[in-house]
Amino acid sequence: MQERTSRTDLTVIGGGLAGVCAAVAAAREGRTVALITNRPVLGGNSSSEVRVWVVGATAHGYNHFAREGGIMGELFVENQYRNPQGNPYLWDALILETVRAEPNISLHLNTDVRLVTASGEPDHRRIDAVTGWTMGSELLTEFRSDVFIDATGDGLVGALAGAEHRIGREARAEYGEPWAPETADTITLGSTLLFYTKDAGEPVRFIPPAFAKDITTTPIPDNRIIRAGDDGCAYWWIEFGGELDTVTENEAIRDELWSVIYGIWDHIKNSGRFDAETMTLEWVGSIPGKREYRRFVGDYVLTQNDIVGQRDQPDQVAFGGWSIDLHPPGGMYATEAGAKQAYADGIYPIPYRSLYSRNVENMLMAGRDISASHVAFGSTRVMATCATIGQAAGTAAALAVERGVPPREVPAPALQQRLLRADGSVFGLADDGEGDLVRTGRISATSRIERLRTGPSVGVHALDVDAGFVLPPTGSEEPVRIRLRAPEPTTLTYTVHSTGRGQNYVPVEALATRTAEVPAGEDAEVSLELEGAPRDANVFVVLHAHPGLGVHVAAERAPGTLSLTWKELDPRHERPQRLREWSDRPFGRGGFCIDAPAGDVFAPERVADGLLRPFAGPHAWAADAGDAEPALTIAWEEPVSPRRVEILFDDDPNEDLINLHHHRTPQEVMLTLVRDYRVEARTADGWVVVDEVVDNRRRRRIHDLGGHGPVAALRIVVRATAGDPHARIVAVRAFA
Repeated sequence: MQERTSRTDLTVIGGGLAGVCAAVAAAREGRTVALITNRPVLGGNSSSEVRVWVVGATAHGYNHFAREGGIMGELFVENQYRNPQGNPYLWDALILETVRAEPNISLHLNTDVRLVTASGEPDHRRIDAVTGWTMGSELLTEFRSDVFIDATGDGLVGALAGAEHRIGREARAEYGEPWAPETADTITLGSTLLFYTKDAGEPVRFIPPAFAKDITTTPIPDNRIIRAGDDGCAYWWIEFGGELDTVTENEAIRDELWSVIYGIWDHIKNSGRFDAETMTLEWVGSIPGKREYRRFVGDYVLTQNDIVGQRDQPDQVAFGGWSIDLHPPGGMYATEAGAKQAYADGIYPIPYRSLYSRNVENMLMAGRDISASHVAFGSTRVMATCATIGQAAGTAAALAVERGVPPREVPAPALQQRLLRADGSVFGLADDGEGDLVRTGRISATSRIERLRTGPSVGVHALDVDAGFVLPPTGSEEPVRIRLRAPEPTTLTYTVHSTGRGQNYVPVEALATRTAEVPAGEDAEVSLELEGAPRDANVFVVLHAHPGLGVHVAAERAPGTLSLTWKELDPRHERPQRLREWSDRPFGRGGFCIDAPAGDVFAPERVADGLLRPFAGPHAWAADAGDAEPALTIAWEEPVSPRRVEILFDDDPNEDLINLHHHRTPQEVMLTLVRDYRVEARTADGWVVVDEVVDNRRRRRIHDLGGHGPVAALRIVVRATAGDPHARIVAVRAFA
């Protein structure tokens, strides 16, 4: 047996997306990191071993402009290019490549940490070391660091260190949560195994193993959806163990899940109710994907009311947007619906105070074990959200080491600025521009979008139910023009709403109800008054149902806008849930034919306003569609000497990407990205090309200007986009 000691600035235990993003974030901040996982591959529940799709704040498209940024955003966008078919092994490879690209990370696969050395009193503990056994190598390694991050999911490291934690559901009275039970208990969400099928092209028989369950003796066929063509996460409801201990009874839970999977396949193949003669099993999972176990207690416990109320958090370092998604204790055997869901009106902030232990001074949490109630955990538990939490925790750990302080003493504003500098998932906060030379220059462009205007009509949407469109706050009270089809003269009633918060895209507060006269015609242009529209939130105009009236629809929506239609909410769902009631899915990338002033929404100065995500508007420069060679210029009164230029392009965070399956996004590169461009500098010799990029597919690009000496101006010249008619740049930053 070999024995070794590892000494790094921090140690991350857990190789799921939370642990990966924590390790990569800290490494990019210049810290040395040991990343440990007890599995042979990275990715946790998203890996080829379990194959759960990665979902997050977009909530499968319910939330708008909500796709995660930072490291998780990089993974989403790169996977879309490399792996549009959703091959789980290619996803594994991308995550592994991302980790191995960081020289500051030492990766320890197949290494199980089961020994923690900690010191101190119960209310003030400190982790000194963790010890891991590497299977197959007969290697015992002691890992010593200043800071440790528990990203294990189950929270084993923190538990062994004596960190305060909870398992199960809190009583309703503890946090005043409507969805909590009257009495606290130990019930958790259960575990799941998945399976894949394929068409073999010839008849295939299936002889079930002796342990296969006859599912016709259970409530499953009557209460769950079974289809021959479904596989993978379509069977997310194959869940068991919520009334058991999902750790100590993990083996029994796995066996029960196996019995049901083979029973379902026996039912599909041999019941005579399905067209499955040539289908066969391709893969069956063997590692239960756990949803819930320990949740550590930090200085703040996130609750249902924080999420549904979208409560502001002054120390926000990540965001979520998945519904509060709780499952019945009986899992697949329950007779009630497989999930109970509640949506906020948009994304919500996650505070830093929920990411560190309140009694283990050098431990941070990343992933599903953060400080949240059981009900709130129903939203924060999904993997893309866990990944953004991981980036925040890793960045905080790096700052703690850099400053020589415990995580609790890392100032939230400093952490937020580091995250913004790394394009992290923080909304509504501005990069303060410290050291950014662009902030001292004069910014101009060859053109900008002057009007929010769509192209020609490609069809008509019948106004049989309410419909609406969202505009950014332009500061103009000029009417918006919309094109309608009316068989006869009539009157349209519409209501102007505020979306309430900058991150919302649903009608929250009605401001004024008005009418507009509509002349008869196939293409009647009507003006809608927006006087009194909000200046600090998006504007939502509801067009009230008017049978016989239709709204013209264009193939591409105007930049910064959305078009939506209302749908009746299932009466079993609680109200209000505006995200469920208003959907843009019928329109795809299209939208209503409108024409409105853009104000300064797409002004070139937007690239230096510090806001890197849409928030009460897009916060990006966008060129006019007719600009043959769009260019953005930053000029200084006195020459400056930037060594590094960072450019953030628009990767369309409204596009809901998925890593494995569930749905397919057709474009492999986000259409709003700048594809080909060059960076130029004006030196004493005139304009010179510093760098030129072809076939860009990334949001964030960094250019080295070292060796070019003082420059009087920088210019970014766009030669082509990935498909969008408007060249767009979110931010430009330059540092000496």
